[in-house]
Amino acid sequence: MDGEGPAASGLLGAVRGLIDSVLSSARDRLDLFSLELREEKLRAVQLFVWVCAAVFSGIMAITFVSLAVVYLFWESARLAVLIAFAVLYAGGFAAIVLHCRKLVARQPRPFDATIAELTQDRACIRKEN
Repeated sequence: MDGEGPAASGLLGAVRGLIDSVLSSARDRLDLFSLELREEKLRAVQLFVWVCAAVFSGIMAITFVSLAVVYLFWESARLAVLIAFAVLYAGGFAAIVLHCRKLVARQPRPFDATIAELTQDRACIRKEN
């Protein structure tokens, strides 16, 4: 029984050390994930605010310019001007939607650093085996 004490203690110590390492690594990865999540949230909020400001400004400008032009041509060609504006706005809308789709497609994948770290951890573990 005396021989089992130090061996069991050594094994228990090794298991505790392994668990401590795994938990420490998991905590580091969770810290990184948390940081990236905060960055993504901030980026999304900033983008939302700027998009709202741009949309509001654009709508106001388009409205008043359109009204001014229709007023100028009220007697001679108001229907033609209204149709031209409708076509122009529909084309602008289509161009904006296409541009936004391209912009979203070019954005970096969220949590890339966390995924890279976990991939490196997995590669290190596989090398040891």
